[in-house]
Amino acid sequence: MTHVRDIKKVLATVPYSEAELDRLREAFAPAEMVTVSYRDNEGIAAALQEVDVAVTLGDLDDRHLAAPHLKWVHCDHAGLTRSALPEVFDKGLIVTGSAGRSAAALAQHVFFFALSLTFDSYGLHDAQRRHVWGGLENYHDRLSLWGRTMGIIGLGHTGTEVARLAEAFGMRVIAYRRQDTPAPGPVERLYSAERGDTVAPLLRESDVVVVAAHLSDETYHLIGPRELRMMKPSAYLINIARGALVDEPALVAALEDGVIAGAASDVFETEPLPPNAPVWDAPNMLITPHVTPRLPDRTQRSIDIITENARRYRAGEPLLNRLEPHHVFTRR
Repeated sequence: MTHVRDIKKVLATVPYSEAELDRLREAFAPAEMVTVSYRDNEGIAAALQEVDVAVTLGDLDDRHLAAPHLKWVHCDHAGLTRSALPEVFDKGLIVTGSAGRSAAALAQHVFFFALSLTFDSYGLHDAQRRHVWGGLENYHDRLSLWGRTMGIIGLGHTGTEVARLAEAFGMRVIAYRRQDTPAPGPVERLYSAERGDTVAPLLRESDVVVVAAHLSDETYHLIGPRELRMMKPSAYLINIARGALVDEPALVAALEDGVIAGAASDVFETEPLPPNAPVWDAPNMLITPHVTPRLPDRTQRSIDIITENARRYRAGEPLLNRLEPHHVFTRR
């Protein structure tokens, strides 16, 4: 039996323009929507005593867990790891996010990494700086991405977009994910945790391994010393998801020992990355500071997700990007 839910009062702390906030008001109408700056802690605390829905810029915290009437929180960003607390599921609080709004840009970020490693952008730039023509040893022996195998760990919004781009680059695509459900067209072979598969075959086959999975207690340090040793010595590892999916000291050691050819990451276990972190100086390691050029309609994409979820919430239908118990993350 469908459980129809009512929405009475909504708190919004997202820094949208007035026109964008009007779209949210339309989505939640006839419910009242109050807007408070995400910097106004007192205003947020007061509003949380009354609202049953909140749209926040960041993650939820103790104030949301203690709110007497709050039933649904939408966090306007992709990764919900910091909100995946056991208390959330104990309380029955619905938490959703804006995953997918930046998937196309994140997929391009993956290929910025993949192309930079493949073409040795560091070496080329250094040769240009020194005004040296053709000074890279054995450069003509390097292989392009065409015809090589990309293994994608995690086939959510970003992983699916990466698969589409990989196909366009002429790559063979294989993937691993938790659910045993049909894979998108570009994926030639799918390994599934629910089917009893491990990530090992993907690691052994792939020339480029892309980590795009959710971080949870189940996936913490999914890539560690053992997994790195399974990879080809010529392979590259790219992490576009969350830092703790990869054992960072093990990655540094693998790069120093030549276990893999190179790596790139936009995310790290500690952020901001400390100046003395060994990964800064690991050989053939590319680092970006958890930032990707945004899509021009990113906010509109967020609003579309929230609007659809408001409809689904009222209709008692499954919500997009909802935190589930298997997402719980307790390693803080």
